[in-house]
Amino acid sequence: MSAGLISATSDGAPAPLPVEGWSRPLTVLRPHRIEFGPGKAAFAGEWAAGHGVTRTLVICDAFNAARVGLLGIEGEVVVFSEVKPEPDLPNLEKLLAVARAADAQMIVGFGGGSAMDIAKLAAVMVDDTRSFHELVGAHKAGPRRTRLIQIPTTAGTGSEAGTRALVTDPASVSKLAVESNHMLADLAIIDPALTMTVPPAVTAATGIDALAHCVESFTSKRAHPIIDMYAREGIALVGKYLGRAVADGGDVEARSGLALASLYGGFCLGPVNTTAGHAVSYPLGTRQKIAHGLANAVIFPHTLAFNAPQARQKTAEVAELLGLDPTRLLESARDFCAGLGVEMRLSKLGVPEGDLAIMAEEAAQIRRLLDFNPRPVDKDDILAMYRAAY
Repeated sequence: MSAGLISATSDGAPAPLPVEGWSRPLTVLRPHRIEFGPGKAAFAGEWAAGHGVTRTLVICDAFNAARVGLLGIEGEVVVFSEVKPEPDLPNLEKLLAVARAADAQMIVGFGGGSAMDIAKLAAVMVDDTRSFHELVGAHKAGPRRTRLIQIPTTAGTGSEAGTRALVTDPASVSKLAVESNHMLADLAIIDPALTMTVPPAVTAATGIDALAHCVESFTSKRAHPIIDMYAREGIALVGKYLGRAVADGGDVEARSGLALASLYGGFCLGPVNTTAGHAVSYPLGTRQKIAHGLANAVIFPHTLAFNAPQARQKTAEVAELLGLDPTRLLESARDFCAGLGVEMRLSKLGVPEGDLAIMAEEAAQIRRLLDFNPRPVDKDDILAMYRAAY
């Protein structure tokens, strides 16, 4: 019997599946509707009109604020254009004040993961008197009365597909996560044409972030065959198209392939999620203010190689899909990223060497991710990765 097929017993009942991992229960959620393809951005206006929406709040950065017209949304449109690259609690509070004043019927996250994450939070918090800290964790936020559309303008985070949002708490210098099914988008529009203005360096970094989502979920202790399907395809798409998109930002096929890889990475996050790669990268964002995609790109080779002894078969698959040399995995993965123009040395990114130890301490506390890493990892392991990347 082929893996993944269900056989039947003599009485007609399904026989137990022999494939390891199938027996673990899994919940898979998707946005209620997904529209994919170049030129799809304007469907936002069509969908809003069809649902009687006359008041909309669009959440974005300053660059995308100039492109809101592409969405074709009619009626009263309030634009919050002050999304920070790494949203923190003050940024969220400022947004909530605008959202409450706008009394919007629909909220649109229009941008990268930062815009889409705080759009999710605005949707569930606009009518909620509880503080952000009271919502941290799973299944506390919501319900919501507003409709929610997510429209990514980068190919990396996959946030349009999920139910989780992260915000930095300045007091603890750490990212806090809220997860709720009420933050699932009613509509996700993935328009690869919106990503064509993304510069090569950002294209490379965000593409590796999408790759990391797929690889980390693929090798996680919580890996599941249903999600492995998306992870494998996402890894293959990045291997095929990321170099092309970096070399030619106007390559529609490459941009579309990366947008799909990012979406697949988003599908991996909810049911399985990331592991050590993201935990190790988080202090680079919260403490050093390095963009999330770049932070993940710098760390990616180190966690891939670290986990290889414990996840041999799947790491070999990753290497094959990316064209890496498995006999020199760390160097080959680092060359893959550097070949895309990514600066792979923390010292060149302005990270003080004296901060490495405190960052290792901070990363080692992110047990919600580290506990599912295929290989046990502690602060000394993380410090060794930082030093190797320095």
